[in-house]
Amino acid sequence: MRLVLGSASSGRLSVLRKAGVEPVVLASDVDEDAIIASLGDAGPGDVVRALATAKAQRVAESLDPELSSDCVVIGCDSMLEFDGRLTGKPGSPDVARQQWNSMAGRSAVLHTGHCVLRLTDGNVSAAVSELGSTTVHFGEPSPADLEAYLGTGEPLWVAGAFTLDGLGSWFIDGIDGDPSNVIGLSLPLLRRLLAQLGVSVAELWATNSPGPAE
Repeated sequence: MRLVLGSASSGRLSVLRKAGVEPVVLASDVDEDAIIASLGDAGPGDVVRALATAKAQRVAESLDPELSSDCVVIGCDSMLEFDGRLTGKPGSPDVARQQWNSMAGRSAVLHTGHCVLRLTDGNVSAAVSELGSTTVHFGEPSPADLEAYLGTGEPLWVAGAFTLDGLGSWFIDGIDGDPSNVIGLSLPLLRRLLAQLGVSVAELWATNSPGPAE
């Protein structure tokens, strides 16, 4: 039974690898803006869960017969809720700078939607989804440090313009909740979702262990 990670996120892949699992990685290509627009006034949790579900379903549809005969597909989506609004990846230094100037010295909630699909004989036999939420307390980087951080490019392509497992960790004063959820995939939550599908961590270790280091 193979584990399929439906995400190109290096953070999510790192979380799984450090937890003893080497997944098959297949990035989804869903139109996130169209999905968000179709949800209207849905709450933050509903938005990220819908995106996670769409990504998992898209990846499941693209699997070859051998893989889809026995696998688990994980889809995730993360967004930061700050001042009642959801923010995703800033995409530009100006937007990231604006976000940091607003967030510095304050707190926000990082939401990650998780969807897990169980595939057997090429069909989805079971599906579960849930939301993970972690409060993040932001520090106050000096103007020079912030500009240096923006110059690395790291905050431009991550939800909320920060990382907990990279350069951005210098500017995070603390969190309330699961740290892996902030990175993009909550291991405790994933363990519970897998259990609902009858899949144990021990089984994942047995069938998806990393190969020997080269």
